Formats: sequence, C-alpha cells, structure tokens
Amino acid sequence: VATSLPRIIADELDADWSRVSVVSLGLGVTNNNGAPSWTYGHQLGGTGSSIPAAWNDLRQAGALARWLLLQAGAQTLGVSADRLRCEKGMVIAPDGRRVGYGALATAAAQISPPKNPPAPKTPDRYTLIGHPAGDVDARRIVAGQTPYTLDHHFGDAVVAVLAHCPWRDGQLKSIDTTATLAVKGVQKVVQLKPDPKRPPGQTPIAPAVAVVADSTWAALQGRRQLKIEWQPGPSGSESSASLEQQAAALLDSKASVDKTPPTTRVRDDGDVDKAGKHAARRLEATYHQPWLAHATAETMCCMARIDKDHASLIVPTQAPQRAWAVVQSLTGLAPDQIEINVPRVGGGYGRRLDHDYVAEAVIVAKSVNKPVRLLWTRDEDLSHDWYRPASTHRISAVIDHHRHVIAWDQKLASASALVGRGVPDDRLWTSELEADQIPAGLVPNYRSDWYNLASALPRGPHRGMPQLTNAFAVESFIDELAHLLRENPLDTKLRLLGEARQVPLQGGGTLDIGRLRNVLSLVADRIDWKQNWLRSVNGLGIACWHIGGAYVAHAVEVSLKGNTLGIERAVCAVDVGRVINPKGLEGQVAGATLDALGTALNLAITFKNGQPQQHDWKDYPLASMAQLPDDVEVITVPGNDRPPTGASFLAMPSAAPALANAVFRVSAVRVRRLPLMKELLRLL
Repeated sequence: VATSLPRIIADELDADWSRVSVVSLGLGVTNNNGAPSWTYGHQLGGTGSSIPAAWNDLRQAGALARWLLLQAGAQTLGVSADRLRCEKGMVIAPDGRRVGYGALATAAAQISPPKNPPAPKTPDRYTLIGHPAGDVDARRIVAGQTPYTLDHHFGDAVVAVLAHCPWRDGQLKSIDTTATLAVKGVQKVVQLKPDPKRPPGQTPIAPAVAVVADSTWAALQGRRQLKIEWQPGPSGSESSASLEQQAAALLDSKASVDKTPPTTRVRDDGDVDKAGKHAARRLEATYHQPWLAHATAETMCCMARIDKDHASLIVPTQAPQRAWAVVQSLTGLAPDQIEINVPRVGGGYGRRLDHDYVAEAVIVAKSVNKPVRLLWTRDEDLSHDWYRPASTHRISAVIDHHRHVIAWDQKLASASALVGRGVPDDRLWTSELEADQIPAGLVPNYRSDWYNLASALPRGPHRGMPQLTNAFAVESFIDELAHLLRENPLDTKLRLLGEARQVPLQGGGTLDIGRLRNVLSLVADRIDWKQNWLRSVNGLGIACWHIGGAYVAHAVEVSLKGNTLGIERAVCAVDVGRVINPKGLEGQVAGATLDALGTALNLAITFKNGQPQQHDWKDYPLASMAQLPDDVEVITVPGNDRPPTGASFLAMPSAAPALANAVFRVSAVRVRRLPLMKELLRLL
C-alpha cells in the first residue's frame, strides 16, 4: 500500500518517481461542533480494500493536480496549456523550455479547479502503473532504520508491563504488591478494570495489573514479584475439546433453522432433500479447524502522553479512528485535542482492529501522570488474544449417474467472531460463512447452514475470515469427490465449475467462471499436473477460490520420507484485475501463501479451563524454513481491462487444501483436521 497508492498518484501527475518521498501522516482530525471531522477521510486496514477503494479517487486527484500545474505552467511560460506536456515532474513547452512542479506549486494552488474534472490518463499512457517497483521502505527496513512504535521516545516516559487475568471475563480476587514495589526502579502498580463506557463495537480490556517502572527490566522484575489471585468468569469452565464436542452435537441435531441464532440458513437453492432421494452416489465428510492466535511479530504496545488538554499517542493500529474513539471515551477531550500517529506496524492480521492495549496505555498514563511506553510480553500476547474461533464443517453431496453434483449441503458450527461487536444477531454468521462461496450457484440444489456455538471465550477478526476455514473444507471435499469417482481432481473441479460464464452472486456482482478456470489451468500447467498427478513419487494437490472479484489457485507438490513431510513446490496463480505494482503483488502472494501453509502445518490454540495452553513460540511454532518450499512460484494474470481488486489475503484460502490434497496423494491419508502435521502423524 505504501508503494502502490503513491504510484497511482505519481503516474497521473507524471512525477519523477526517483524524487518521490512517501511520508505516513497522522490521523488528522478537526473539531466540528464537538464531533470529529476526519481530514484524510476514513482510514482502515484489514479488508484488502485499500487499492480498489482508492483507485478512482487517487487517479482523479492526480489528474486534477496535473491540470492545475499545466495551467500554472501556461502562465509562467506564456504558452497555452493545451500545448504543454508533463514529464518527470516538469511542465515542458514545445520549444523545450521547462519548469519544475516545485516552482509552480504555489501558483497552481491559487487556481480554481474546473467545473468538469479532468479525465485521468488512458492506460496506454501509464509510466508507473503496471510496472514493477520495490517497496519504498525496503532499504530502511532491512537496515533496521524503520522505526516501530517502541523505537519512538516521549522524553521522560515510564515503562508499563501487564499481568492480565487468565480469563478475560474474570476478576481480581486479591493482590499483594509489597515485593513488587520493593524492586529498584518500580514506581507504581496500577489496577485496570473493564470500562463499561467503551465506544460501540470496541472490545473491553481484560482485568489486569500494570507494573510501572523506570525501565523494561525493572517492570518485568516487578511483575514477577506480584502475588495475585484471580477469579474465573463464565469462560473458566470451557475447553476447546468440549466445544468441539458441542459443535458435533449441534451438527447431529435436528435444530430448527430460521433467520436468527442459534441456527441460520445462509443459502437455500432448489430442494436438497428431494434431490437426495435420487442419488447414484453420496458422500459426507466432517472437517475441523482449530482456534488461532494472531501472533504478530510486534506484540501489542502503545506510547501515550495524556495531558489536561491534549493526548498524543503512537499506536500500531489498523484502524486509527477506532483508536481515537477509545482515547476520547477515556479522556473526554475535544476531537482536535487527540493526536494519533501510526508508525509502520509489525503485523496486524485483524488483531489491531481491537484497541484494548490503547485503553490500557491511556489508563496507566492518566494514573501516573507521565508519558507511558506500554508493552505486552509474548506470553501475554499469545494468551490474551482475540482468537479466530474454531470451526467444524460437515458437507454432504449427491452425485447423479452422469457424475454431476446435483445437491450440496454444508453445515458449519462455530462461535461467531462478531459477538459483542455491535453486529445484529441475524448477521453474526457473516464472519463464519459466505453465501456465495464455492460451489454456491454452481449446484442446482445447494444449502448452507450456520450453527451458533455458544462460548464466552474471546474471539475476533482474523486474516482471511471466513474464506480460509471454508476453502479448506470445501476444496478438500471436492478432492474427496474426485477420489470417490476415481478421476483426476482437476477434471472434477472443472466439471463442477462448468463452462465459462457469469454466475450472479447473492452479495452483488458476478462470479466469472472463465477467470476461475483460467487460474486453475495455469497452476496445473506450471506443475505439469496431467503428467504427474498420479505418476510422480511425490504427491500433487490443487485448489482454487474467489474473493471480491479476484481469483486464486494453488498447486502444491509434497514428499514424504518416513514421518518427514517436505513441500517441494508451491505454485500460485492470481487474477486481481489491473496490477498496480507487479513486484509488490508477487511479494504479497508469496507471503500469504507461506503464511497459509505454515499455519496449516503447525498452529493451534487449545483451551483448558478457559485458559489458552500456548504461551510462546515453543508452544505455538511458526513454520521453519525447512518445512516450507524454497520459493513460491507466482503467476499473475494480466487484467488491464478490469479495475484492480484487493490481494491482501487472496493467496491464503486455497493453499491449505492444496497442501492437504497433496498429502493424500503421497500418503493415502486424508487429513480432515488441522494442524496438519499433528493429524498426519496421528494417522500414519
């Protein structure tokens, strides 16, 4: 985003990219009769919408700025604007005279924009859009020169570390701070309680105790000396194992389906039950995926200075305006008295849409009346997350005598990630299931139901929800259908998709079957699927998905030597429409693929007595380089006749099922629950 968005403007401006500096702005807020007015509009990262949402606006802004510079150039050079041209930050006259944008900026700012905005460039004139460029911050990042939140300084700031209640819904029973306050450098111990007056949709802080000290070392030593007794809340009786049993019971039940929880019918095409009476073959399978933490490289942290008439914060957030709302609710300051600055963030993945850590920093800063550097340890970060909820999927399909799937029934039981976030009850399913996911609209009789699993465990948005969980179940199931029919899985997928056409989506827009078939064919050709899917000593797997008008497919090759699984190749094809920066897209796709593969291999959060059992990288092991492919082969489909779409987590959904399908080819073991390695070793 930091590279692609500026390049859109720079291209329309005909700017000299080598002289462009990209600077991150603060939130920007003014006071509009007591209400906030956002200087730079709505800011949010986390939906993959940055480029598609900004595409037209940035082009039009750049085109207008170029028009104003041309008018100013006409005044300066004494030549009509229609005889001038722009190139690399210069307005150039027919006789070769030129003047730089800097010299024209003041005059251009005084010119009134035209009633009819100038049209953006036509694609044949692009000089930056569609051309590869490195990340504008890459050199500074690898040199360790890019400042993250805790690299900044607030003069006399103190350090605060936290001891959170093991249960977010628990409470403090007793505390003895005598030994803590005796540690050299410790200044104060602050008790934090959930704030019932938090902004709508914002999650509460957990009960906690903050140790405030001169240094991080002193704060950590002081925390060790705390003698605390906590009392569990309703979640204290829950475990991931018991919740999985409850999910299975829900799916086994004949619970009534209506438009409100506990069960919601998400989609109902045709008559699934009637079609089932005429089945030539039938298949049913159940898939389970675990709770996940976000595990960002940079743990939750915040810098806060709170004065009587001003608040200044440095916050690693995906939603600056939500962070502002948290600060305002705790301080009562006027809109323009709150300053939010966002440095480069060390990973978000949906976790930094919540701002419990911001509220904690504000509360502590107010209590000690000093600037605060608040940080979470890795233990606190993993064990006090807003987790991706586990999900159990049961899919059944009916196949006719012509090998066509004529009925599809999917049931999903999970605890919605949207509970307690201001979402109406009849929309809680939207974080768990999609009405238009494959193969909806492709099968004449299609039904999908969501079963609401009641839980008090903390949960929230996570990268790729709900696409990741559903793609694993659906694409694994299609592979099982192919095995049942004793045919090439690629042929099964292509027959299910049908001929190239536009399929209307219930959520608006259409599913372009031709584009989805194309990305499948591209990865199949690259990995030589037809020759190798059965003949290779290794296993091959393939899967595809679509998200918001973009299309993705993966082909994965694995080896199995004893109990050692190796991912030999990973190929990913994406069709995102017009590509702004091919190099950036390739990096995004490769990174998302590796993230998805690593998550599928190793990661799971388990709960016992309401408490997460994972506390550090030893318990929650990110994939090692030895477990992952040496490279991800990325294929980008040219889409210059279409507007750009998002690619944030596009390359994640189809990676895990392609991997699991490849494992089946090489081992004859069908993995229906993640993490994959644990289940594979259990079944071998």
